[in-house]
Amino acid sequence: MKKRLFLILLVLLPLLNKAGSGILSDLEEKMEIYSVMNLSGFGLSDEAYRLALKGFEKLKAEGKLLNSSILTIIDFSQSSSRKRMYVIDLVKKALLYNTYVAHGRNTGEEYAEKFSNESGTFKSSMGFFITRNMATGAKVGLSLILQGMERGYNDKALQREIIIHGADYVTESFIRKNGRLGRSLGCPSLPPDLIKPVAETIKEGTCLFIYYHDDNYIRKSAVLN
Repeated sequence: MKKRLFLILLVLLPLLNKAGSGILSDLEEKMEIYSVMNLSGFGLSDEAYRLALKGFEKLKAEGKLLNSSILTIIDFSQSSSRKRMYVIDLVKKALLYNTYVAHGRNTGEEYAEKFSNESGTFKSSMGFFITRNMATGAKVGLSLILQGMERGYNDKALQREIIIHGADYVTESFIRKNGRLGRSLGCPSLPPDLIKPVAETIKEGTCLFIYYHDDNYIRKSAVLN
């Protein structure tokens, strides 16, 4: 009996090693995208990318992503005068969009500093979201619905109507005049001419990570831990 088990292990071990190395190389390949695509040159921090990828992999493993080829990162550690939204195709290894994105009016002026999950705060929320369907409203026009995946950090996004929409205060002309972007009521707002193509690209089940370095969040996030 022992001899038979030993022979079975001899057969299976190379297969298991091959499968394990395949999983590892896939993750390593995604990690290398940061340097291969020179994302640091576009302003995206290494930590923001690493955390985004870690959460992305967990949501993917849990079957929560309907589209696991696209990863969107909003790096709110940067000035609002920078293009701090990154839509990355992990399969094609391409940066599809790198554009401006506004934060909430009570989150900060040029820089994002304060975040909330509560209605009426007019603050942005950090953490992992999954994109849902597109919609059209009387106030903001075309938008993309977001579902927050982290209790206490962004799980009230649907209730708060935190959506991605276009806004005329998210333009280079506004930056030239004011030194920064305008601010939303908590939504990650985009340039008016980009809301449709970006929403079409990331809609219906892709991962969105809103990053800001916060030790407490990194330590307690259910998606990261």
